[in-house]
Amino acid sequence: MENYKKEENQIIMCGIIGIASRDKNVKGRLVDSLKRLEYRGYDSSGIALRIKDGIFIKKRQGRVAELEEELKGNTFNSEVGIGHTRWATHGEPSCKNSHPHTDCTGKIALVHNGIIENYKELKKELEDSGHIFTSSTDTEVIAHLIEENLKEYTFIEAFRKAVKTLEGSFAIVALFSEEGSLYVARKDSPLVIGIGDRENFVASDVPAFLPWTDRVIFLEDGEMCKMTPNSVETYNFEGKSLKKEVIKVPWNLAQAEKGGYKHFMLKEIYEQGKAVGDTIGARLERDDEKVALEGDFPIPPEEIERILILACGTSYHAGLVGKFYLEEISGIPVYVDYGSEFRYRKPIINEKTLVIAVSQSGETADTIGAVRLAREKGARIISICNVLGSTLTRISDVTFHTYAGPEISVASTKAFTTQLSLFFLLALDLGSRRGFLSDEKEREYVREILSLPVKIEDILKKDKKEGIIREIAVKISSARNALYLGRNVNYPIALEGALKLKEISYIHAEGYPAGEMKHGPIALIDEETPTVFIATESSVLKKVKSNMEEIKSRNGKIISLVSDGEKELSELSDYIIRVPGINEYLAPILNIIPLQLLAYHAADYLGHDVDQPRNLAKSVTVE
Repeated sequence: MENYKKEENQIIMCGIIGIASRDKNVKGRLVDSLKRLEYRGYDSSGIALRIKDGIFIKKRQGRVAELEEELKGNTFNSEVGIGHTRWATHGEPSCKNSHPHTDCTGKIALVHNGIIENYKELKKELEDSGHIFTSSTDTEVIAHLIEENLKEYTFIEAFRKAVKTLEGSFAIVALFSEEGSLYVARKDSPLVIGIGDRENFVASDVPAFLPWTDRVIFLEDGEMCKMTPNSVETYNFEGKSLKKEVIKVPWNLAQAEKGGYKHFMLKEIYEQGKAVGDTIGARLERDDEKVALEGDFPIPPEEIERILILACGTSYHAGLVGKFYLEEISGIPVYVDYGSEFRYRKPIINEKTLVIAVSQSGETADTIGAVRLAREKGARIISICNVLGSTLTRISDVTFHTYAGPEISVASTKAFTTQLSLFFLLALDLGSRRGFLSDEKEREYVREILSLPVKIEDILKKDKKEGIIREIAVKISSARNALYLGRNVNYPIALEGALKLKEISYIHAEGYPAGEMKHGPIALIDEETPTVFIATESSVLKKVKSNMEEIKSRNGKIISLVSDGEKELSELSDYIIRVPGINEYLAPILNIIPLQLLAYHAADYLGHDVDQPRNLAKSVTVE
């Protein structure tokens, strides 16, 4: 990692893979794994292999494909190796700063994800002791610390003592030339162990080793392990031996690969019917059309005084929709806050505050930090998460998993719609338990939500058959700015639609409540600036129509998202996108899908890297 201070709120994420195997082709498998992890970082990569004469290291600036090309012709019989793909937010990536990093002797190589906050002090002490550094990273300090400790201790003890000296967040995998083992440690940064047949793996994320095993061990903060092809020994940072549960993950390789689609994002958009259906179906008692969420609420529903939703990015937008659901259906006051802002003020929380934390990965550092602060203040925690065994799920009282499967594209799609689905179910359950929602109304809502998967598929089939959204995307791809406007429960969808367009097409876009347009954004309207209106059937549709007329009178270009059968709005619109009709509060789950497709087709037409847009990474695992 670059040398960044914690208080600067750096956003860093990298991919780590380590393999200890009786298979001699560890090099090829490391590269394959790095390709699967490239969504976590893609400005440089490298591998280290334990070979007969020591450690072989190859690093390359750029994509993993460039490293693969560089490795052609290198043949090694190596059973143990580590790899890393890096993403940095500051400074030019370089081979010098790429991982793996080594000590002075070249006998130790390691990869690291995180930030070492006390690296300056440690580096000075080590330099005073004669250590010579070759990079400007904080990661290299770890290798030299281990080297220094080896003067007195065995490698595992030298590694443990080095880890205990570090302050900050880290996921570390180290290789020692004199042993056929890998040494692993984690604190506030994800690592998962894969248990295979005469081989074992460690990675930042499960897809890295899914071709070879679906049996995993999730390391907790403050835990480490020694790994060989035949064994995995786990310890805490005090050196106490631990017994860890092996879990079978519910994903397969096909779910984590493109399956014939041009991009992961498009594949994941088209998986939303199944993902939403799986998420809903697991929580419904079909006989009496009642919601049945797993687990008990950490606070009796009748005692909840308020709900606080904590999230970042797309998950924050899901939380804004969740606020509408929970207040309308359960009658509880709801507040939504950015995880990154929540922890830097003095929030008013007590034991009757229910916190709902939302994160696709369960490793978002800002959200995790906010949850820990909320716990300290007495709140009880429910998490909505897509990744089994992630940090967020382990610090929550109750977790409701979305059944989205692996989401690889940086731009989140199916995670968002499954989060909305779970929020709606949560609102139904709370409303019913509190007596705020009648049985009849609950059954009505359940019938509506059960229609979602079919209606999602209708949208996607229509897109594939008619190509209307792509045609619109091509026509607006030359725009420099765009406005997204919605009211009530569709206001957060305007925010999310705008976010999707700007993060992958690089067209500046802003989402606003439609009623706020005249308080400033209307100044942007001209013939070159498209305005996307979310104008599906709702209690505020007449108000939305008035806003459309304001844009039309100023010669603005209007793209309208409307319900099937709507005719009146066609006269005000330059382009029309139609979606199936549904209950107003469930409409956001349908409405976001054409906006995801609009962003996707614009970015694809412009030739951008849809799955790995510039300056972005999938999960923000460090502040």
